[in-house]
Amino acid sequence: MPSSRRHKAIVLVVEDEPILRMMAVDIVEEGGFEAIEASDANEAIAILEARHDIRLVFTDVDMPGGMDGLKLAAAIRDRWPPIEVIVTSGKALPEGIDLPARVIFIPKPFDMKRLKSALQQMAA
Repeated sequence: MPSSRRHKAIVLVVEDEPILRMMAVDIVEEGGFEAIEASDANEAIAILEARHDIRLVFTDVDMPGGMDGLKLAAAIRDRWPPIEVIVTSGKALPEGIDLPARVIFIPKPFDMKRLKSALQQMAA
């Protein structure tokens, strides 16, 4: 009887700090997902334009360049509505910041259980 192989959901991890990006990729992979990496929002947009199999984006808020993680989340919501988004930061979100629909915020340092749970719920 042939075995049917389930495909892992693909998560794009966007983080400019290499060590933090590696840690986030490890968490994503431990959660049962396939991880793809981007070092900034521009690279993330290029990946999203080239691939149609990404289910979720996990992005830091503070990144170099003209687009931070909040602007990236808004761009994803506008251009790729089915993709789920988790934003993270070592700082609290400023007062009055409204996240786009279906975008959640998880602060650093990560609560591993909460992050894995959020990834699994959003990718379901």
